[in-house]
Amino acid sequence: MKNNFTARDMDRILEMAWEDRTPFDAIKFQFGISEQEVITIMRREMKPASFRMWRKRVQGRITKHSKLRNSEIDRFKSSRQKQITHNKISKRN
Repeated sequence: MKNNFTARDMDRILEMAWEDRTPFDAIKFQFGISEQEVITIMRREMKPASFRMWRKRVQGRITKHSKLRNSEIDRFKSSRQKQITHNKISKRN
């Protein structure tokens, strides 16, 4: 697994993993890490109780797994999510 992510990249990976409507495929597309690697990062970076809560929430969630999603949904982000350009959230500079 890659361990050379910047603090900003790690923040974004954690944020994307936490979002219910962002599939693991989007994280793989943007950062080149698998679902299992995301889970490992989440386990390492979160408190144990928070990690268990997250895992329980995302296991089997249709929106987190592209293969389970409706084929008509082809976007990586929720329509209510803040605008993101080149992996930078508009409020951050």
